[in-house]
Formats: sequence, C-alpha cells, structure tokens
Amino acid sequence: PTAVGKTEIALQVAEKMGGEIISCDSMAVYRGMDIGTAKPGAEEQKRVVHHMIDVADPDIQFTVADYQRQVKELIKTIQEREKLPLLAGGTGLYYQAIVDDYNFFPVESLQPVRQRLEQQCAQHGANHLFDRLQEVDPDYADKVGTKDRKRIIRALEVYELTGQPFSSLQTRRRDAYRLAAVGLYLDRARLYARIEERVDQMLSEGLVEEVEGLRAQGYHAGLNSMQALGYKQVWAYLEGRIDHEGMVQAIKDDTRRFAKRQYTWFNKDRRIQWVDVGVYEDTGPLVRKIYDIMDGQLRNA
Repeated sequence: PTAVGKTEIALQVAEKMGGEIISCDSMAVYRGMDIGTAKPGAEEQKRVVHHMIDVADPDIQFTVADYQRQVKELIKTIQEREKLPLLAGGTGLYYQAIVDDYNFFPVESLQPVRQRLEQQCAQHGANHLFDRLQEVDPDYADKVGTKDRKRIIRALEVYELTGQPFSSLQTRRRDAYRLAAVGLYLDRARLYARIEERVDQMLSEGLVEEVEGLRAQGYHAGLNSMQALGYKQVWAYLEGRIDHEGMVQAIKDDTRRFAKRQYTWFNKDRRIQWVDVGVYEDTGPLVRKIYDIMDGQLRNA
C-alpha cells in the first residue's frame, strides 16, 4: 500500500534482477504532479530506468485502457532488451489490467449514451444512477460505491450498449505473462504512522505551492487528475472550502482509507505472496527475500 516503502525496495530489486521499473500508479502519469504522487526523483531514476511517469498533461483524460496499451508495448520492448519488466505501484485496476489482460470496451462508441447519462446525473444526482447500477450490475456497484460518478456512468453506458454487466465485459485471461507477484505488508499502526509522516513531509516540500503552480498554468479542480490524493484536498483549501488544519487532516484520513482499500483489493489476488517489511531492520535482507520469492515464482510459472 501507499507509504510502505515501495520506491526504494523496487529500486534495489530492479538493480539485483536486472530490471526496468514500470510505474503502476494512475496519477504518476501526469506531468507537474510530483510531490503529491511521491514520484521517484531524478537520482532514483538514474539508478534504474523508469517508465509510465510524466506521460500526460494534467488536463488529459488518461485511462486504464491507455495505460494497458502503452505498458503492453513497453513489456515487449523491455523483454527484447533482455531486461525484466517490474511493475511497481499500488493502483490495483492498472495492475490487473496488465497481468490479467483485461479487455476494455471501446470508448468512442459510448459518447451519445454517456452524454445522456451525465444529463440524468446532473438532474437527479449520482445516487439515482447508482440505484440503477445496483439493479443491472450489483457486483460492479459493490466495487465502485455511491460516490464514484465517473465509473457508475461508465458501467451503465456499457450495459445500455451491450445488454451485459460491465463486470462481465472486463474479461480476464489469467496469467497473461509469467508472473512473480510480491506484496509489501506493514502492520496498521506503523503504516498509519508512516502515512502521517509522509503527508507532513509532502506539505513541507511544497505540495500546496505545487497545486498553486498548476492553477497558475490554467488547470482546475474539476480535472480527473486533480482528484488524486492530496491534490483534491489542497484544491479545497485554496478555494476556501476548508481551512489549513482541515486540509492536513483530510489528506491523512483519506490516505489511511486508501491504504485500507489497497489491501482489500490486492488481498483478493492469490498469486501475490506477502512479505512483512516490519520484521526487517534494513532493506538488504528484505530485498534478498523478495528476490528469492520472485525467482522461485518465475521458475515455477
């Protein structure tokens, strides 16, 4: 999950295994959003080749289908260089889109239906559409919840065009690649303490100023990119909807909830072998443990 220490561990694993890192973070794709997404810095990116960082401007709607298309090509070229592609990050849908080779319904044919559903949402509210989603696709409704307007509309438009639940169209071919999957675990108290420290550090490094800079470039709070953790709350502060103390607390609270959701998502994947990072005093033995796990998984794949 977030704040567990993935960045440094991924770097050392990549160095040990001769790999290149593919970021699996839905918000690291956006340029100019560096502090709040905790992107690897310039020195870290010199150590190991990184991909899928800074590939789109913040006003571009970069989708999981876009990510999948680009990463599948990347994996091919990395393997042609006889390097190991290493997905590192905590965006569950992006991870599964790659390892399970999700098939995504084309966006272009959905526009007329989408416009009508967005009008209904504006008139009657997202809960009205969510109630309908519960009727036609309860599995996906349970996954997205009542507040994710974008995904609710996405699922309903696919249902209207195909007559099938969106969850059934996200067909998965298991084991699209020979896969070695390791999850990093840290007990809740220590993880939450790290989250507190990380948020404080991001703010001291200039997260508010970063968002102010994005606003000065013409970007606005309604963009999909600006719904990212940290950015959404800073926008609320800059627009006077919450005070500074409320902003800080909101980022910490929402980050803790996000970490919990990440555990829930990845725990469903039985291919992942979990390692408790809290039992290791330094990263050396931890990296060797991860290397041994991945080496064994790849040999048996």
